[in-house]
Amino acid sequence: MANNIELAVRGKDRVVRLALTCLLSEGHLLLEDNPGTGKTQLAKALANTVKGSHSRIQFTPDLLPSDVTGVTIYDQRTQQFTFHQGPIFATIVLADEINRASPKTQSALLEVMEEGKVTVDGTSHSVGTPFMVIATQNPIEQAGTYRLPEAQLDRFLMKTSLGYPDHETAVELFSQAVTRDRSATISPVISAQAVAQMSALAGQIHVDPAILAYVSRLSEESRRHPHVSLGLSIRGGLAFIRCAKVWAASQGRDHVIPDDIKDLAHPVLSHRLLLDDEAQFTGISVERVIDELLTDVAAPAHRLS
Repeated sequence: MANNIELAVRGKDRVVRLALTCLLSEGHLLLEDNPGTGKTQLAKALANTVKGSHSRIQFTPDLLPSDVTGVTIYDQRTQQFTFHQGPIFATIVLADEINRASPKTQSALLEVMEEGKVTVDGTSHSVGTPFMVIATQNPIEQAGTYRLPEAQLDRFLMKTSLGYPDHETAVELFSQAVTRDRSATISPVISAQAVAQMSALAGQIHVDPAILAYVSRLSEESRRHPHVSLGLSIRGGLAFIRCAKVWAASQGRDHVIPDDIKDLAHPVLSHRLLLDDEAQFTGISVERVIDELLTDVAAPAHRLS
Protein backbone atom coordinates (compact mmCIF):
# COMPACT_ATOMS: atom_id res chain seq x y z
CA MET A 1 0.00 0.00 0.00
CA ALA A 2 2.77 2.43 0.93
CA ASN A 3 4.64 1.80 -2.32
CA ASN A 4 1.46 2.44 -4.28
CA ILE A 5 0.82 5.78 -2.57
CA GLU A 6 4.43 6.84 -3.02
CA LEU A 7 3.91 6.74 -6.79
CA ALA A 8 2.03 10.00 -6.27
CA VAL A 9 3.66 11.33 -3.09
CA ARG A 10 7.41 11.12 -3.64
CA GLY A 11 10.04 11.21 -0.93
CA LYS A 12 7.59 11.18 2.00
CA ASP A 13 7.83 7.60 3.25
CA ARG A 14 7.25 8.43 6.92
CA VAL A 15 4.18 10.57 6.30
CA VAL A 16 2.70 7.88 4.04
CA ARG A 17 3.27 5.27 6.75
CA LEU A 18 1.63 7.54 9.32
CA ALA A 19 -1.43 7.97 7.08
CA LEU A 20 -1.75 4.20 6.63
CA THR A 21 -1.31 3.70 10.38
CA CYS A 22 -4.12 6.15 10.97
CA LEU A 23 -6.37 4.31 8.51
CA LEU A 24 -5.72 0.88 10.05
CA SER A 25 -6.16 2.34 13.56
CA GLU A 26 -9.66 3.42 12.52
CA GLY A 27 -8.81 7.04 13.15
CA HIS A 28 -8.75 10.34 11.29
CA LEU A 29 -5.83 12.42 10.05
CA LEU A 30 -5.22 16.16 10.11
CA LEU A 31 -2.67 17.50 7.61
CA GLU A 32 -1.41 21.00 8.32
CA ASP A 33 1.16 22.50 5.98
CA ASN A 34 1.86 25.32 3.60
CA PRO A 35 -0.02 25.44 0.29
CA GLY A 36 1.33 23.31 -2.54
CA THR A 37 3.17 20.69 -0.48
CA GLY A 38 1.02 17.74 -1.56
CA LYS A 39 -1.63 17.44 1.17
CA THR A 40 -4.44 16.81 -1.29
CA GLN A 41 -2.26 14.47 -3.36
CA LEU A 42 -1.65 12.30 -0.29
CA ALA A 43 -5.32 12.15 0.61
CA LYS A 44 -6.43 11.32 -2.94
CA ALA A 45 -3.65 8.74 -3.41
CA LEU A 46 -4.70 6.97 -0.21
CA ALA A 47 -8.33 7.03 -1.29
CA ASN A 48 -7.46 5.62 -4.71
CA THR A 49 -5.32 2.89 -3.13
CA VAL A 50 -8.30 1.52 -1.21
CA LYS A 51 -10.94 -0.11 -3.40
CA GLY A 52 -13.79 1.73 -1.78
CA SER A 53 -15.71 4.94 -2.26
CA HIS A 54 -14.11 8.32 -1.69
CA SER A 55 -15.27 11.92 -1.80
CA ARG A 56 -13.91 15.42 -1.44
CA ILE A 57 -15.55 18.29 0.42
CA GLN A 58 -14.18 21.76 -0.25
CA PHE A 59 -14.88 23.67 2.95
CA THR A 60 -15.98 27.28 2.48
CA PRO A 61 -17.63 29.83 4.80
CA ASP A 62 -21.07 29.26 3.21
CA LEU A 63 -20.95 25.45 3.47
CA LEU A 64 -23.94 24.12 5.47
CA PRO A 65 -24.01 21.02 7.71
CA SER A 66 -26.51 19.40 5.34
CA ASP A 67 -23.99 19.87 2.51
CA VAL A 68 -21.78 17.45 4.44
CA THR A 69 -24.19 14.97 6.00
CA GLY A 70 -27.09 14.94 3.55
CA VAL A 71 -30.70 16.05 3.63
CA THR A 72 -34.22 14.62 3.75
CA ILE A 73 -36.34 15.57 0.73
CA TYR A 74 -40.06 15.06 0.24
CA ASP A 75 -40.80 12.97 -2.84
CA GLN A 76 -44.16 14.05 -4.28
CA ARG A 77 -44.38 10.92 -6.43
CA THR A 78 -44.16 8.49 -3.49
CA GLN A 79 -45.48 11.02 -0.94
CA GLN A 80 -42.63 10.04 1.38
CA PHE A 81 -39.51 11.67 2.76
CA THR A 82 -36.31 10.26 1.30
CA PHE A 83 -32.84 10.73 2.74
CA HIS A 84 -30.21 11.80 0.23
CA GLN A 85 -26.71 10.98 1.45
CA GLY A 86 -24.09 13.70 1.60
CA PRO A 87 -20.42 13.32 0.62
CA ILE A 88 -19.57 12.15 4.15
CA PHE A 89 -20.84 8.69 3.15
CA ALA A 90 -17.59 7.33 1.72
CA THR A 91 -14.71 5.12 2.75
CA ILE A 92 -12.16 7.94 2.52
CA VAL A 93 -13.37 11.53 2.87
CA LEU A 94 -11.10 14.47 2.06
CA ALA A 95 -12.14 17.55 4.04
CA ASP A 96 -10.14 20.24 2.26
CA GLU A 97 -9.32 23.41 4.24
CA ILE A 98 -11.55 22.45 7.15
CA ASN A 99 -10.81 25.67 9.03
CA ARG A 100 -12.57 27.76 6.37
CA ALA A 101 -16.03 26.45 7.26
CA SER A 102 -18.20 27.79 10.08
CA PRO A 103 -18.02 26.11 13.52
CA LYS A 104 -21.53 24.69 12.97
CA THR A 105 -20.43 22.88 9.81
CA GLN A 106 -17.18 21.77 11.43
CA SER A 107 -19.18 20.30 14.31
CA ALA A 108 -21.36 18.33 11.92
CA LEU A 109 -18.28 16.71 10.40
CA LEU A 110 -16.59 16.08 13.73
CA GLU A 111 -19.74 14.48 15.13
CA VAL A 112 -19.81 11.96 12.29
CA MET A 113 -16.10 11.28 12.83
CA GLU A 114 -16.77 10.39 16.45
CA GLU A 115 -20.06 8.54 16.12
CA GLY A 116 -19.62 6.90 12.70
CA LYS A 117 -23.19 7.77 11.81
CA VAL A 118 -25.40 10.64 10.68
CA THR A 119 -28.65 11.48 12.43
CA VAL A 120 -31.18 13.43 10.34
CA ASP A 121 -34.77 14.02 11.46
CA GLY A 122 -34.34 11.49 14.28
CA THR A 123 -33.13 8.68 12.00
CA SER A 124 -29.55 7.39 12.17
CA HIS A 125 -27.62 6.39 9.06
CA SER A 126 -24.30 4.55 9.42
CA VAL A 127 -21.41 5.68 7.24
CA GLY A 128 -20.03 2.13 7.23
CA THR A 129 -16.54 0.77 7.81
CA PRO A 130 -13.77 1.44 7.17
CA PHE A 131 -14.30 5.17 7.40
CA MET A 132 -11.58 7.79 7.51
CA VAL A 133 -11.56 11.57 7.27
CA ILE A 134 -8.41 13.30 6.06
CA ALA A 135 -8.71 17.00 6.84
CA THR A 136 -6.31 19.66 5.58
CA GLN A 137 -5.65 23.18 6.71
CA ASN A 138 -3.05 25.85 5.97
CA PRO A 139 -1.15 27.53 8.84
CA ILE A 140 -1.18 30.81 6.87
CA GLU A 141 -3.95 33.05 5.56
CA GLN A 142 -5.94 32.90 8.79
CA ALA A 143 -8.23 35.80 7.86
CA GLY A 144 -11.79 34.54 7.54
CA THR A 145 -11.01 31.13 9.00
CA TYR A 146 -12.37 29.36 12.08
CA ARG A 147 -9.75 27.68 14.21
CA LEU A 148 -10.65 24.21 15.47
CA PRO A 149 -11.02 24.20 19.27
CA GLU A 150 -8.57 22.02 21.19
CA ALA A 151 -11.37 19.67 22.27
CA GLN A 152 -12.29 19.14 18.62
CA LEU A 153 -8.69 18.60 17.55
CA ASP A 154 -8.61 15.63 19.91
CA ARG A 155 -11.04 13.90 17.52
CA PHE A 156 -8.17 13.47 15.09
CA LEU A 157 -5.97 10.48 15.78
CA MET A 158 -2.87 12.15 14.30
CA LYS A 159 -1.67 15.47 13.04
CA THR A 160 1.29 15.72 10.69
CA SER A 161 2.70 17.68 7.77
CA LEU A 162 4.56 16.84 4.60
CA GLY A 163 6.99 19.70 4.24
CA TYR A 164 8.85 20.50 1.05
CA PRO A 165 10.66 17.69 -0.83
CA ASP A 166 14.44 17.44 -1.00
CA HIS A 167 16.35 18.68 -4.04
CA GLU A 168 16.45 15.38 -5.92
CA THR A 169 12.76 14.70 -5.41
CA ALA A 170 11.84 18.23 -6.46
CA VAL A 171 13.82 17.84 -9.70
CA GLU A 172 12.04 14.54 -10.37
CA LEU A 173 8.65 16.13 -9.80
CA PHE A 174 9.50 19.06 -12.07
CA SER A 175 10.44 16.61 -14.83
CA GLN A 176 6.89 15.21 -14.61
CA ALA A 177 5.17 18.60 -14.77
CA VAL A 178 3.00 17.41 -17.67
CA THR A 179 1.13 15.17 -15.19
CA ARG A 180 -1.21 17.55 -13.37
CA ASP A 181 -2.69 15.01 -10.95
CA ARG A 182 -0.36 12.13 -10.08
CA SER A 183 -2.90 10.62 -7.67
CA ALA A 184 -5.26 9.99 -10.60
CA THR A 185 -2.82 7.39 -11.92
CA ILE A 186 -3.06 5.34 -8.69
CA SER A 187 -4.97 2.07 -8.97
CA PRO A 188 -6.60 0.24 -6.03
CA VAL A 189 -4.49 -2.50 -4.45
CA ILE A 190 -6.65 -3.45 -1.48
CA SER A 191 -10.37 -3.72 -0.79
CA ALA A 192 -12.22 -1.90 1.95
CA GLN A 193 -13.08 -5.26 3.51
CA ALA A 194 -9.39 -6.22 3.66
CA VAL A 195 -8.63 -2.92 5.43
CA ALA A 196 -11.19 -3.79 8.10
CA GLN A 197 -9.63 -7.25 8.50
CA MET A 198 -6.14 -5.78 8.84
CA SER A 199 -7.42 -3.37 11.50
CA ALA A 200 -8.84 -6.29 13.48
CA LEU A 201 -5.56 -8.19 13.13
CA ALA A 202 -3.54 -5.22 14.40
CA GLY A 203 -5.76 -5.12 17.47
CA GLN A 204 -4.30 -8.47 18.55
CA ILE A 205 -0.75 -7.07 18.84
CA HIS A 206 0.59 -7.55 22.37
CA VAL A 207 1.26 -4.49 24.53
CA ASP A 208 3.35 -5.22 27.62
CA PRO A 209 2.27 -3.68 30.94
CA ALA A 210 5.60 -1.82 30.96
CA ILE A 211 4.62 -0.06 27.73
CA LEU A 212 1.20 0.80 29.13
CA ALA A 213 2.87 2.26 32.22
CA TYR A 214 5.24 4.23 29.96
CA VAL A 215 2.34 5.82 28.08
CA SER A 216 0.58 6.54 31.36
CA ARG A 217 3.67 8.30 32.75
CA LEU A 218 4.01 10.36 29.58
CA SER A 219 0.36 11.38 29.95
CA GLU A 220 0.79 12.34 33.59
CA GLU A 221 3.99 14.29 32.97
CA SER A 222 2.38 16.15 30.07
CA ARG A 223 -0.32 17.37 32.44
CA ARG A 224 2.29 18.41 35.01
CA HIS A 225 4.65 20.10 32.57
CA PRO A 226 5.20 23.77 33.58
CA HIS A 227 4.50 25.06 30.06
CA VAL A 228 1.41 22.94 29.34
CA SER A 229 -2.10 24.07 30.29
CA LEU A 230 -3.83 21.04 28.72
CA GLY A 231 -2.04 17.69 28.66
CA LEU A 232 -2.72 14.31 27.13
CA SER A 233 -6.22 13.01 27.87
CA ILE A 234 -7.27 9.41 28.44
CA ARG A 235 -8.70 9.38 24.92
CA GLY A 236 -5.31 10.54 23.64
CA GLY A 237 -3.58 7.77 25.59
CA LEU A 238 -5.88 5.16 24.09
CA ALA A 239 -5.17 6.58 20.63
CA PHE A 240 -1.46 6.27 21.39
CA ILE A 241 -1.82 2.55 22.14
CA ARG A 242 -3.96 1.87 19.06
CA CYS A 243 -1.44 3.56 16.79
CA ALA A 244 1.49 1.75 18.40
CA LYS A 245 -0.15 -1.62 17.72
CA VAL A 246 -0.56 -0.87 14.02
CA TRP A 247 2.94 0.63 13.82
CA ALA A 248 4.42 -2.55 15.33
CA ALA A 249 2.41 -4.80 13.00
CA SER A 250 3.59 -2.81 9.96
CA GLN A 251 7.16 -3.73 10.91
CA GLY A 252 6.38 -7.42 11.24
CA ARG A 253 6.32 -7.58 15.04
CA ASP A 254 3.67 -9.12 17.27
CA HIS A 255 4.41 -6.77 20.17
CA VAL A 256 4.93 -3.06 20.81
CA ILE A 257 8.36 -1.75 21.82
CA PRO A 258 9.29 1.61 23.41
CA ASP A 259 10.65 2.91 20.11
CA ASP A 260 7.13 2.61 18.64
CA ILE A 261 5.89 5.05 21.27
CA LYS A 262 8.76 7.43 20.58
CA ASP A 263 8.25 7.26 16.81
CA LEU A 264 4.59 8.19 17.16
CA ALA A 265 4.91 10.78 19.94
CA HIS A 266 4.92 13.89 17.73
CA PRO A 267 2.00 13.05 15.37
CA VAL A 268 -0.15 11.75 18.24
CA LEU A 269 0.64 14.45 20.83
CA SER A 270 1.34 17.65 18.88
CA HIS A 271 -2.33 18.67 18.52
CA ARG A 272 -3.35 17.43 21.97
CA LEU A 273 -1.02 19.54 24.10
CA LEU A 274 -1.99 23.15 24.71
CA LEU A 275 0.78 25.48 25.83
CA ASP A 276 0.16 28.27 28.31
CA ASP A 277 0.39 31.94 27.37
CA GLU A 278 3.89 32.38 28.76
CA ALA A 279 5.28 29.51 26.68
CA GLN A 280 3.70 30.87 23.52
CA PHE A 281 5.01 34.36 24.27
CA THR A 282 8.58 33.11 24.78
CA GLY A 283 8.52 31.00 21.62
CA ILE A 284 8.50 27.54 23.21
CA SER A 285 7.04 25.05 20.74
CA VAL A 286 4.94 21.95 21.27
CA GLU A 287 7.64 19.93 19.51
CA ARG A 288 10.17 21.05 22.12
CA VAL A 289 7.85 20.08 24.97
CA ILE A 290 7.30 16.62 23.47
CA ASP A 291 11.06 16.13 23.14
CA GLU A 292 11.47 17.11 26.80
CA LEU A 293 8.80 14.59 27.84
CA LEU A 294 10.54 11.80 25.93
CA THR A 295 13.84 12.76 27.58
CA ASP A 296 12.49 13.11 31.11
CA VAL A 297 10.32 9.98 31.19
CA ALA A 298 12.47 6.85 31.12
CA ALA A 299 11.42 4.19 28.64
CA PRO A 300 11.12 0.59 29.89
CA ALA A 301 14.30 -1.41 29.35
CA HIS A 302 12.71 -4.87 29.46
CA ARG A 303 9.38 -6.64 29.17
CA LEU A 304 7.49 -7.47 32.36
CA SER A 305 5.51 -10.36 30.89
